Amino acid sequence: MFKRIAECFKSKEVRVKIIITLLLLLVFRIGCWLPIPGINSSAFATVTGENSFLTLLSSINGGSLANGAFLALGVSPYISASIIIQLLSIAIPSWQRLSKEGEEGRKKLSRYTRWAALVLAIAQAVGIVVGYSSVIDSSMLWSGSPQWLTSAIVVLVLVAGAMFTVWLGERITEIGIGNGLSLLIFVGILSTAGQSILTSIKEIVAGDMNELWKLIVFLVAVVVIFGLIVFVDLAERKVPVQYAKQIKGRKMYGGQNTNIPIRVNGSGVMPIIFASALLTFPQLIMSIFCPNSDAMTWYNTWMGSGSWPYIVVSSLLILFFSYFYAQITFNPDDISKQIQQNGGFIPGIRPGKPTSDYLRKISNRVILFGAIFLAFIALVPNLIFKGIGGNSALVNAFSATGLLIIVSVALEFDKQLEAQLLMKNYRGFLK
Repeated sequence: MFKRIAECFKSKEVRVKIIITLLLLLVFRIGCWLPIPGINSSAFATVTGENSFLTLLSSINGGSLANGAFLALGVSPYISASIIIQLLSIAIPSWQRLSKEGEEGRKKLSRYTRWAALVLAIAQAVGIVVGYSSVIDSSMLWSGSPQWLTSAIVVLVLVAGAMFTVWLGERITEIGIGNGLSLLIFVGILSTAGQSILTSIKEIVAGDMNELWKLIVFLVAVVVIFGLIVFVDLAERKVPVQYAKQIKGRKMYGGQNTNIPIRVNGSGVMPIIFASALLTFPQLIMSIFCPNSDAMTWYNTWMGSGSWPYIVVSSLLILFFSYFYAQITFNPDDISKQIQQNGGFIPGIRPGKPTSDYLRKISNRVILFGAIFLAFIALVPNLIFKGIGGNSALVNAFSATGLLIIVSVALEFDKQLEAQLLMKNYRGFLK
């Protein structure tokens, strides 16, 4: 990957795109530290650290939520909106047709996603301001300002920051390299991890040698888990397909052999995000409206992260959402129909329904292995990291969701760089 980056910098066109991408990411990081007038940053950091959902949200957004910064909400409203739109595009027939209409249909769904992200950003901003009104300090805005006005300005700034983050991500996708929103999440997680490692190094320099061994064992475990994620993420089951020779006029078409790749982890990190969002959503609601209630205490005790009921329910949800998301991304009936229309067949399998049944059987087996892998990655590394010890910020920074996102985005960025180099070579050949 580093060799490919060096080759990209030799090309002026690709180099300009990389520089633009880095500058926009720098703007994002600056926005993660710009404080919002009216929020007591130290008090808000304490409140965020006490809520596991807000801690996870802050780690994905590069610590901006804990800082009470302009981009505190980050990309989380857009991610939630995109998940909702994807689910509705299956349930609503008209939206399902839009998803199959090509570029124009995708533009309309993207517009719906932006509006949904705006609504969710307003809801999250109002929930944070209402649930954590103790962190709103009117004197930090201007002396003598009413509390309601300060709260309204904080909500407005939070919503504006969320939509500005979406705009940044779209600009990176349009004029830079890679998927902009994925890169923003990638940079946010890496920055949180870097800050956590720096905190551990400061403790080591202060004379805590026990922290040194914890950090070494922790980093070795991270490297091993990274290797496992990359190995499974690149694994795929190839189904061979042969196309019969067809004579049309005076030309002969077909007669080639190809394959259908079925990825082991085709759903990526989405099942983990769905499962964690479903389990942490009640905790978020209760922490906003009834933070000191018995229901909140019970939920933290029995359904908190790391408890055995949480592990069992989370594993079952990951298995369910893995199969559910696979139905969205891989449809054996459509693939079987396309193969038959193009004069192809799977060796030993008759075209039509037998082909779709065969593909569905293979897909279910591969998805089962991928779902078990996701459940393992989502739960076991967290237990290992907590068993190793170290500061809690380090454990939160290297969560299973974060590790999967880092690997998937890095691999996708490498593919984008390779595609840019291929385009450059083709243009040079044509010239």
